Amino acid sequence: MARTAEGTASDEAGADRVRLRVLATTDVHGHLRAHDYGQDLPEDDCGLTRIASLVATARAEVPNTLLLDNGDILQGTPLVDHWARRGLAAGEVHPVFEVMNALGYDAGTIGNHEFNFGLDYLARALAGAGFPLTCANAVRRAGATPLEDETLLPPWVILERDLTDAAGRVRRLKIGVIGFVPPQILMWDRLQLENRLTARGITEAARAHVPALRAAGADVVIALAHTGIEPHLPPDLPDRATEHAAVPLAAVPGIDALICGHSHLSFPGPDTAATAAVDPVRGLIHGKPAVMPGRWGSHLGVLDLVLAPTDAGGWRVETGRATLRPVRDARTGIPAPEAPALVARIAPAHEEVRRDLARPVGRLTRPIQSFFSMVAPDAGLDLVAAAQSAHVRARLAGRPEAALPVLAAVAPGKCGGRGGPGFFTDIPAGPLSRRHVLEMCLFPNTVTAVRVSGARLADWLERAACVFATIAPGRADQPLLDPAFPCYNFDVLVGLSYEIDLSQPARFAPDGSPASDSRRIRNLRHAGRPIDPAAEFVIATNSYRSSGAGGFPGAAEGVLDLGPATSSRVVLFDSLGQDPPPSPAADPVWRFAPIAGASALLETSPRAAGRLAEAGAAAARLEELGLTAAGFLQIRVHF
Repeated sequence: MARTAEGTASDEAGADRVRLRVLATTDVHGHLRAHDYGQDLPEDDCGLTRIASLVATARAEVPNTLLLDNGDILQGTPLVDHWARRGLAAGEVHPVFEVMNALGYDAGTIGNHEFNFGLDYLARALAGAGFPLTCANAVRRAGATPLEDETLLPPWVILERDLTDAAGRVRRLKIGVIGFVPPQILMWDRLQLENRLTARGITEAARAHVPALRAAGADVVIALAHTGIEPHLPPDLPDRATEHAAVPLAAVPGIDALICGHSHLSFPGPDTAATAAVDPVRGLIHGKPAVMPGRWGSHLGVLDLVLAPTDAGGWRVETGRATLRPVRDARTGIPAPEAPALVARIAPAHEEVRRDLARPVGRLTRPIQSFFSMVAPDAGLDLVAAAQSAHVRARLAGRPEAALPVLAAVAPGKCGGRGGPGFFTDIPAGPLSRRHVLEMCLFPNTVTAVRVSGARLADWLERAACVFATIAPGRADQPLLDPAFPCYNFDVLVGLSYEIDLSQPARFAPDGSPASDSRRIRNLRHAGRPIDPAAEFVIATNSYRSSGAGGFPGAAEGVLDLGPATSSRVVLFDSLGQDPPPSPAADPVWRFAPIAGASALLETSPRAAGRLAEAGAAAARLEELGLTAAGFLQIRVHF
């Protein structure tokens, strides 16, 4: 009798099979409660308290179950960012691990954002985990080979579990779990990690450690791969330069299944292109089952493996099936309920953060929102730019660089996309609290400054303009945005004026490499005059950008010493607390160049309906079209 992928056995030959279910989360980013702290409203499509209900159901269906996490858990919501600011008392368990311990996680790995607050804080936080954490390629001291490295965490762990086979007999299995993080942590968090940590390429570490894991007795090996699935990697891309390495990792012998992440996409599913190596329908990479469970606790990943005994006394994966279970039912729209026990456990931390975020910091004289950040200058970004520029000028006072013009690079943080139609900033005029500031300054970066030439300045803007698709003249309703380029890399340089000509192809590819000789930036001016390529400027930016993240030419060169690091949020708190309060106004920094007979489509917040006038001068080129099936308001942009 045939065996199904789920491993149901009904004949004597199948009675010795063991069905193992592996449950997985990734990129939860501190979404413990299903709560939007910026809006102070509940959410219905994310959170570990909702994931807990799916876990309970999945465990009830299959007794042999593991629960694993794939990293990026300690950063991303005001709750966890608040804990990083306030610190952890001796012996205090981080709220993240209060919840994860209660949920009964078996093992995990770390993601790149775990390094945002430094290694000392990371060590204190991880001490509260009641389960093993692994990472094979984050290295304190590199040896001659990966096996000789002194790794930050154990590279792998073997979980010994008593599992029940199809005949009801107890079988002792050894399940190997090995973790990986993108080596780009060295660039993204250079200020925290320089001279303290290095990193190997993901597949380089895997080729050494997976055989060692097998030699130690692992019957099954599961890779916790905090890395994306890129089906079309360049064949000559160096291992250490590969951020999205799931495809070559799956080809490493000895790995049986993968849990992927980092890119916030879902797999199996239509987010990933099919290739000879990648089957996004069946959830296979190089024939091995793999899942990527979205972001923020939006999905529970499920790997159902059927294990068969080998003649040598071990076990092998006979069949494997990968599926995703969304927190919000796609058919009914009904979310999984929050687990009451976890809600109660997290309640003290949840209320502490809500009280902190309710503290007043100033007033807004007009509303600000990010509905039109991708088609028009943004008043909220101008507030951030003014605060950053003032801070940099103050730190440069008395130095030679003080004579240079100071610009500010700012980018929108909440612009829908993968975050959904609710993922936009919308702050009314009136009293301003700390939670509003977090809406305006989404990421916990520090203010930095970079000295650049006029030529570098132009290329910086060319890189930012890659967020847009190429628009053909004479064609209506073309896609406006390139989905491979996140909105938080759309830097606007406040203090300049320029046009963006989308009839020209992008100068850079999504990974930052040169793609063409074209230029989209036209009429680039400072103080009304064309910019000399040899002229020099200072750009007030943030630690994410000046680390090299986003691939902006020159952003990681010429970084100036500003003294003690100051967070972008603290700088903005101070600026907004002034009397009289700053008045947000969208300076006419940039606009689209005309393209004859062309229009494009933008998806924005449904709350933007009837508010096109808030786009300022660009409103004359915008037209409301109605809601999409996903709940976005569709806008037509006329060129």
